[in-house]
Amino acid sequence: MKPDVSEQLLTRWQEAWPRALAVWSQFTRLSDPRLCASTVAAAEEGLTTSFAMIRLADQSVVIDLEAVQKLGLDDYAMEILAHEVGHHVLAPANASDHFRLLATIRKGLPTLEKHAAMVANLYTDLLINDRLQRQGRLQMHTIYQKLLAGQPAMTKAGVWALYMRIYERLWTLESGSLGVAVDDPLFESHSWLGARLVRVYANDWLTGGARFAALLLPYLHEAAEEEAAALERLHDTREAGLDCEPCGLVDYGDGELQDPIHPVEDPLINDNLDKSPEVPTPQTTDANTPGRGQRREPFEYGEILRAAGLKLSDADMAVRYYREAALPYLIPFPKSKVPQRQEAQMEGLEAWELGDALDDIDWLASLSLSPHAVPGVTTMKRHYGLAPGNEPASKPIDLDIYVDSSGSMPNPQQRISYMALAGAVICLSALRGGSRVQATLWSGKNQFTSTPGFVRDEEAILRILTGHLGGATAFPIHKLRETFSTRAEHERDCHILHISDDGITTMFDDDERGNSGWEVAAQALQRGRAGGTMALNLWQDWQTSNTKVSQDLRRARIEQGWQIHMVNDLPQLLDFAREFSRRHYGDRKQERLDASRDGPFPRAFAKHGARP
Repeated sequence: MKPDVSEQLLTRWQEAWPRALAVWSQFTRLSDPRLCASTVAAAEEGLTTSFAMIRLADQSVVIDLEAVQKLGLDDYAMEILAHEVGHHVLAPANASDHFRLLATIRKGLPTLEKHAAMVANLYTDLLINDRLQRQGRLQMHTIYQKLLAGQPAMTKAGVWALYMRIYERLWTLESGSLGVAVDDPLFESHSWLGARLVRVYANDWLTGGARFAALLLPYLHEAAEEEAAALERLHDTREAGLDCEPCGLVDYGDGELQDPIHPVEDPLINDNLDKSPEVPTPQTTDANTPGRGQRREPFEYGEILRAAGLKLSDADMAVRYYREAALPYLIPFPKSKVPQRQEAQMEGLEAWELGDALDDIDWLASLSLSPHAVPGVTTMKRHYGLAPGNEPASKPIDLDIYVDSSGSMPNPQQRISYMALAGAVICLSALRGGSRVQATLWSGKNQFTSTPGFVRDEEAILRILTGHLGGATAFPIHKLRETFSTRAEHERDCHILHISDDGITTMFDDDERGNSGWEVAAQALQRGRAGGTMALNLWQDWQTSNTKVSQDLRRARIEQGWQIHMVNDLPQLLDFAREFSRRHYGDRKQERLDASRDGPFPRAFAKHGARP
């Protein structure tokens, strides 16, 4: 079968790789590029629209040599490979900065955020190619001339024309030498601003990202089909973030909430402006205003990840969002005391056999038995038993959490839900302490989903917490009843947590068997032996209101010992987390004072409270 590309071409590109690395530094180290001999092989690597691409997860470079040959770029191995290395070395360099750049670019593209990935690619290409052309002495401009050869002339003042004109200004080329000539004073002014921006922000390119996006914004409104096709061939960072784990993206970066500046208004770019302007006062924003607080909304977080190339569903995005948002607020989770800690005591030696862990071999005992170690014959291992120790031990407390997902609750996958975040904080804290968690998402009658019992699967638990059903409101009393009706005395103690709003009072209705919900809740607390907590989205004066909901909640707190917390925003979430931890780990005297003020605590709190 005839090969897609010649062995000679493949060899030439392989030999060019070390020299492409050295263009940036003699110390640059990356794995060898994936030089695909056919477009089919390139597609298997994930390269489908362009002739080259990078992946930040494994710091790899992928080249479609068949496409390279069709475009007439066979002799530009150094230029193309050095360009791809530049994405790993200069911009975006790593996944974190790639995500941050996309977030910054989006701020400069109001209503056209869908183009953020393409604009970010054009911007980083300008930074890389300018350095390679001027400092690396590579012929980057000839690549664009080759790409335009045989293509219909583009004379419209669009994105591609502006992009090429910026290169011509950067490299002092004649207008139209890269195949596009536009006679328009405003267009010429914009191309000059673009070239200045690339030079001014070469070492601070994250700051310049939003300015570049603002410059391209009016041209994106009229992008032509032929321009889109040409730009698509250059998009080598389309899936650069695939398989990367986002970090630090939940919160807005410094200055990100300020309106983006157009390059014409930047005194560092425009020489006609005062270079020492007054520092603008940052705009104050309300943390509860969608998309304008110090924390991103989940839908915006998801759009940034998709622009980076991550192929995740809304549920997957929400899991990542709430995991990262919850980590800074994790708390000590309660553990129950047991009389004595069991300590391992050596009781003797026994034969080490093939299949046992290699680390278990006692080499001193084995060589004492025979100077020639024969696996399974002369190898020995120590045998340990358990003996009561002098120190008391602790045992993790399980967590049974019920999350309201009725229509009155916010969708955690679209807007930030501080109730869901509160649940994530408690669940992740429980898992960190060795606990098991059963999570149940509920809405209307027979509308619920749950983990398969008490598990330690973080992904499955967060998927329940961040789910959304959006139906009616009917607490699954039978689920609570069945969980604790057969719970044996020897099983771990279990704390019960409810995430809801005023719909939680449906827990006290009669179940399908006619049993009172009050009795089911009381039995659950009694057999759980570790108390119960409610984190609720309530109105401010719920404790003094005379509504039936308020009366039921006050009764639940006084008669059964439910701890009720109002969680509507981040400060209340932090108060809830601190209070939850303090009630289990705090000073006993303070707990008694709180009990006299807020009503009786469950006896299990005093019984299982432990000092950290």
